Amino acid sequence: MGMKKKDVSVGFVALGCAKNTVDLQVMAGHIIKAGYRAAPSPEEADVILVNTCAFIESAREEAAAEILRACELKKAGACRAVIVSGCFVQRYKGDLAKLFPDVDAFLGIDALDRICDVLDGATGRMVVPPGQAKKVFDPPIAALRFSGAAFAYVKIAEGCAHRCAYCAIPAIRGKYRSRAKESIVAEARELVKTGCRELNIIAQDPMLYGIDLGKGKGAGLVELLRELDAIKGDFWIRVLYSYPNEITDGFLEWMRTSPHAARYVDVPLQHTVPEVLAAMNRREAIEASLGAAERIRAAVPGVTLRTTVMTGHPGETEKRFERMLADLEKMQFDHLGAFAYSPEDGTKAAEMRRVSKQTAEVRMELVMLLQKRIWRKCAKALRGKTFKALVIAPGVARIEGQAPEVDGVTFVDGAAETGKFIRVRITKTRGYDLEGEVADD
Repeated sequence: MGMKKKDVSVGFVALGCAKNTVDLQVMAGHIIKAGYRAAPSPEEADVILVNTCAFIESAREEAAAEILRACELKKAGACRAVIVSGCFVQRYKGDLAKLFPDVDAFLGIDALDRICDVLDGATGRMVVPPGQAKKVFDPPIAALRFSGAAFAYVKIAEGCAHRCAYCAIPAIRGKYRSRAKESIVAEARELVKTGCRELNIIAQDPMLYGIDLGKGKGAGLVELLRELDAIKGDFWIRVLYSYPNEITDGFLEWMRTSPHAARYVDVPLQHTVPEVLAAMNRREAIEASLGAAERIRAAVPGVTLRTTVMTGHPGETEKRFERMLADLEKMQFDHLGAFAYSPEDGTKAAEMRRVSKQTAEVRMELVMLLQKRIWRKCAKALRGKTFKALVIAPGVARIEGQAPEVDGVTFVDGAAETGKFIRVRITKTRGYDLEGEVADD
């Protein structure tokens, strides 16, 4: 593109999961260090960078819509160039160049550090290294975060070691590979130093951190978490996503004894019925799934539990679905997300017989109706109790049992200083959110 750096501002569009957001932060770090400017919004930018997701059909539809929106801004003269990056590019490569002729460049997930080459005009239109993705990136600016001042996402590994029958992520992101522990600790230290009060540890599977470096299952993660504990300051460490069969006693002991651990476990069961888990190629999780909630609660008193389940996967009959509902009723997760199965090209499950999309969506709605009843019971138990909470925006906080973006927030009058911990007494609920007041104690 060959534009003068100081005269060029770049606007960012973040789509998909928190791991994608971290990738965008990596690119933004390279852009800022090279002398380009970050725009306040895509609408005010010279160049729009759209970082995409391609996990399921709805994510691809959203990506396509945002790409077209950026191209319309370019046609209207609001910006000079559009760059598209992320999983959508990695998965479909050259097809996107034909579908979106107005896009100036496409950047694969192994080419995050080449964003400035694209801006400088030193590359071709398609920058996707051949073969399977294999890199892992450290952030050029450790303190840079798009999540706001109060909290951050720290990605500790890239890729996936599992081969779930329904999932295309391994084909997009490649094999599991861990970041160097020293780099992660240095990033965390800088984040805390600059006012971050919650480190959200993320990866496709955080529990396997270090397994590619010779560490035993769970051992590498606990070793890393203990080093993060040694950082001085008042902050939470929240580990997001933990497969039920990989949660070790050592990890639960860390959570119970750590001065910084958020007592919160997100354990994505996906299903509870053995036959469906087998069809998902999650056989290793069968035995651990049903006992996960009871085991974690016994090891960590006061823990908050979240899970995710899928409806309509091949192998799920009406009877098996009803059995999962009964299991979820018994386990009483504090928070739960559900989504209907979406067949993905190139996956094993896409070749299997399944129920209709409509049936899968009706079942998803039934799961969420059940969870709504469970949530009301959980929320009622919170009323009148006092919790430590992190202020994430004026009047908005999160208690320990609320993970960012997925569990709702706590509205608190008088909680004005972002990035500060306060004590909040819960007074009532507002849908899946809470309301509270600043507690004198």
